[in-house]
Amino acid sequence: MNEGRGRLAEVVGCKWSVEVLRAIRAGVRRPGALERAIAGISTKVLNERLVKLQRLGLVERTAYPEVPPRVEYRLTAAGERLAELLDALDRLEAELPDGPQPAGAGAGSAGAATPGP
Repeated sequence: MNEGRGRLAEVVGCKWSVEVLRAIRAGVRRPGALERAIAGISTKVLNERLVKLQRLGLVERTAYPEVPPRVEYRLTAAGERLAELLDALDRLEAELPDGPQPAGAGAGSAGAATPGP
């Protein structure tokens, strides 16, 4: 069981994996379009992320027997569930105050300064 948590944490902690999931969820399905939609990603990194996401069962690859060959990706049910969680994280992040918070700045912190008269 702990193995699964480690694998998903690795996906969520990888900026490129998250961006690939988001792009596919937004309707970008083909590798070339994914590469254009995700600023800064290289072909090599995109292919590595797609293979990893497939191996984890988050993305499904469909190859069409056409000339030239066509490949498309879509989220699996598990990939959709993860994308929903990522959306929830985005909403939470939007609610957080801007800028870094100093250590111990939370309410009730022992080191918090008390206002003067």
